[in-house]
Amino acid sequence: MSTLTARAIRTARLDLLPLRVEHAEEMAAVLSDPALHTFIGGSPDTPQALRSRYRRMTAGSPDPAVSWLNWVIRLRAEDCLTGTVQATVGPSGHGSLAEIAWVVGTPWQGRGIATEAARGLVDWLGQQPVQAVIAHIHPDHQASTAVATAAGLLPTDAWHEGEIRWLRRQE
Repeated sequence: MSTLTARAIRTARLDLLPLRVEHAEEMAAVLSDPALHTFIGGSPDTPQALRSRYRRMTAGSPDPAVSWLNWVIRLRAEDCLTGTVQATVGPSGHGSLAEIAWVVGTPWQGRGIATEAARGLVDWLGQQPVQAVIAHIHPDHQASTAVATAAGLLPTDAWHEGEIRWLRRQE
């Protein structure tokens, strides 16, 4: 499998922009609500910590068979960043597999942004050499369950670290 590179993705209202270290300052504010960590643990990063994390993420995976793909979500109408989507693509027993995740800042939740971004990401992955898309979602996280469903993923019987594995096979 060749390494994939994040490219800009445009949806009806959003631009998914490849992550850059320069996004850290604005994203630290977007992701500053401790409630965003209810299901994933931890606490909000400072701008400095986020800058350091973004440096590592944009440097790419140390495994040449794995692609780390990260985007910030820009809401065009408000010209602001609202969250992130990501995909880690690597080999599996049945071709390449993309594990996706998303987060939208509290002020922008409930507006369909995560759903639109996740659909845009899954559609883009469908044009890549990816055979399946998975997400791991806490069983009590109803908003993420709705996003995964809207993006065409279905829950499986598999669990990973207390979360249900959701799956979509690509055609």
